[in-house]
Amino acid sequence: MVDRRTNRAIIDAVQAVYDSIGADQGAQHTACRACGECCDFDAYDHRLFVTTPELIHFASRLGPERAKVMPAGRCPYNIDGKCTVYGERFSACRIFNCRGDHDRQAALSQSAIDRFKAICTEFDIPYRYLDLPAGLASIAKDG
Repeated sequence: MVDRRTNRAIIDAVQAVYDSIGADQGAQHTACRACGECCDFDAYDHRLFVTTPELIHFASRLGPERAKVMPAGRCPYNIDGKCTVYGERFSACRIFNCRGDHDRQAALSQSAIDRFKAICTEFDIPYRYLDLPAGLASIAKDG
C-alpha cells in the first residue's frame, strides 16, 4: 500500500503519460472510428496489457463500486459498442488505432512502458505487466 500523497503523485505521473500519448496521437490525424471492435479481444485476436501504475490510476478514477471483472474476451466497460470509461482508459487503448501506423504505435507503446517502469522505480512500487482480465480482477479484489 502506498500513502495518500504518494498515490496522488502516481496518479498525476500516469496522467502525464496519458496526456503525452494524447498529444502524439492528435498530431497523427488518424482518428479512431470509435467502433468498439478492438474491445472484443477474442474476435479481434489480440490481448491488452496494463501496468501497475495504470491500475492505480484506473482504480482511483473509477472507484471500487465501478470495478468489474472480465469473464469473457470482451472488455466489460464496452457497452453497446461504446467505451464507458473512455477518460480513464489504459495506455494501450489510447495508443491503438486499427487505421494507424503500427510501427509508430509500437514505439509509443514502448515509450509508455518505459515511463511506467520509471514511475514504479521512483515510487518503489512493483512493476507488473498484466493482461486486462488479471488487471481488472486485481482491482475488483482490492476494491
